[in-house]
Parts: sequence; C-alpha cells; structure tokens
Amino acid sequence: MLYRPVRSVKLSFLPLLAIWAVAPAWAQVADLVDLTNRTEQREQEFAELRRSAAPLEQLNRQLKRIAHFARPSVVHIEAHKFAGQRVVDEAGSGVLIEIAGATYVLTNRHVIKDAPPDRIELKLDGGRRLRPVSVWADRDTDVAVLQLPAGHYVHARLGDSDAVEVGDFVLAVGSPFGLSHSITFGIISAKGRRNLKLGSEGIRYQNFFQTDAAINPGNSGGPLLNLRGEVIGINTAIASSSGGNDGIGFSIPSEIAVSIARQLVHTGTVTRAFLGVRLDADYDDAMARRMGLPRAVGARISRIEPGSNASRSQLKVGDIIVKYDGIRIEDDAHLVNQVKLTPLGKEVELVVFRNRRTVTVRVRLGQPASTMQTISDEP
Repeated sequence: MLYRPVRSVKLSFLPLLAIWAVAPAWAQVADLVDLTNRTEQREQEFAELRRSAAPLEQLNRQLKRIAHFARPSVVHIEAHKFAGQRVVDEAGSGVLIEIAGATYVLTNRHVIKDAPPDRIELKLDGGRRLRPVSVWADRDTDVAVLQLPAGHYVHARLGDSDAVEVGDFVLAVGSPFGLSHSITFGIISAKGRRNLKLGSEGIRYQNFFQTDAAINPGNSGGPLLNLRGEVIGINTAIASSSGGNDGIGFSIPSEIAVSIARQLVHTGTVTRAFLGVRLDADYDDAMARRMGLPRAVGARISRIEPGSNASRSQLKVGDIIVKYDGIRIEDDAHLVNQVKLTPLGKEVELVVFRNRRTVTVRVRLGQPASTMQTISDEP
C-alpha cells in the first residue's frame, strides 16, 4: 500500500507533542540558572563595591573629623559699616589664632574695612558674641587681625602652606550668604595666582592658592584647611560671572597671612622684606638672547645697594634671577611681588643665570636702612 495516512500522522505528531510538553520545563530551568548567575554576579559586584569604597569611607570619616575639629576655631563676623548716610552690613568669617599668648581673629581687611571696633560683632561656635578690643589691617595684602578680650578660646592649628601642592584635598569653612560654619570640599587647583583685579582698591601683593572648593560671598576671611585640619590659607576672593561660586576661589597662603598678622600685632604696621637690588627696566628679549637665554625670563640686576644683604652675598650686577625660593620668576614685577610677601629675616635661595650657566646664591632678606625702600627691588 502506497498511502498510509495514519502511520504518517502518528510518526510525525508524537515527537512534536513530546517536544511541546517538555519545553516549559527546560525554560524554567534556564530561567532559574540565569537568575542564580545574575544573583551571584550582583553579590560579587556589591562585594567589590564595598572593597573599593573602604578608602573613600576612610576619607569621609576624616572629613567629618576635620569639620568637628575646626568648627570651634572659626568665627562668624558681622561688620556694620558706614557708607555715606547709610549703614551697610557685611558678613564674613575669621579664624582664631594665638600670637604671643593672646587670642586674635585672622580675617580679610575687606570684611571689616570702614567698620569701627564697636561696630564689629564676632559670633563664636556655640553662640557666644563679643566685640574686638583692637583692629589692625594691611591694605596691600587684604589681611586683618582683631584682638579678642582675655578668655578661653579654641585656637586653630596652623599648617605649612609652603608644602601645599596642586591636587591636595582641602576644605573651606565660612559663612556663605550669612550661613555660618558652612563647609565645602575640593582640591588645590593652582598656586601662585597673581595679577587678579580684586575689588575697587585691589590687592597689591598677590600669591594666591586657587581652589574649586565652593567659596561664596561671606566665605571671606574663613580658613582653608588641609586633611590634617590645619589652616593653610585664608579664603579671600572668587572669580565669578554670576556673583556666586563658579568653582574658582582664591586663598592667601597661611604663611603669608600669619606673618603679616604678627607684624601688625607687634608693631602696628607691616615692613616689607628688602632684597637690596635694583632691576633693569631695559631687559628685553634681544638682551636675553645676547646673554644666552631664548627670551626675557626672570629679572636682571642693574645695581646692588651698598650695605644691603645682597651686597654681602654672591649676587652680581648683570645676574638674571630666574628662580626665587623655588619659584620660577617671570619678570621684574613677579620678583618684587615674591620678595614683598616673604617674611623678614628669611634666608632664600636664588638661582641666577650668569655667563651662560646657572649659579645658586643664598640671601637673607632684611629691611631697608633708608629711603631706598621706595625705589629698590622695584622694576
């Protein structure tokens, strides 16, 4: 018989029926295996996240400790200033430091400028309010220091701002928009910023840290802290197109601010350091090439003042100062800026270009003995 419809139907139908019947079971097994694999993968991912989060959690705990440690030494400042017939209120910040056994608030001059001591109110952590006994300020660096009445205070720890490097983590503490003891976090974005146009009066001598830690109006005068909780800067200014934080803030290195504060407390004024040289205003690219440099870098000495510390060093007329205390010198103004921000009595290392080679010279900075103060060390 050539045509066998029943057998053909059975032979073709039964296997298909069997496959259809077991398919759901295999699918369930596959789904279960896939779910197990995904669960194990998630557990592995979470374990890896926990391991990788450990150092960040350690940093987070450190930031909390810094915030707790720094808070009692940060002061909220309210200055009531006279502007013509109006009284203008300005809020800022400061940090408690010790000088010669007494307590002072280190802050910015522009925070308390035009406000007499009896119109300056200081609010300490915990709510205590008081007024300064005396106030001193230096216009050229925008540093101010306020003496507090005798009492118990928590002083800040001062760090080594000379050791700060680009990329270091920092915290800024202050009173942005009047919100006292606010803390922000970031890094040191750059060092040695200068030639910034700051306010109507400006700041003559500049050597700022740049940071992306959020700094806003009211942060002025507050501390910039390192990861040890030490003060390494005084927050001073921002670069902003909106009037608020754009991630570009500037701080005065603590070594500079504290040095100025100590002079103000001890003498009531600031005496700038004096190198004892005059600089060549005619130094240009053509002269630099004749002397063996590709262009006019550094500052060329045209005269050494008799009786100055420079005259007792190995410096010579014609030397080009290309590095000052580890900092590459760009031009005359840059050198003057660095000298004037250096503490009196400090010995600095100069690298000079002489006879087509570099020579290292050490000079201790002094103070001018006469009216040469106004014309020496100037471009």
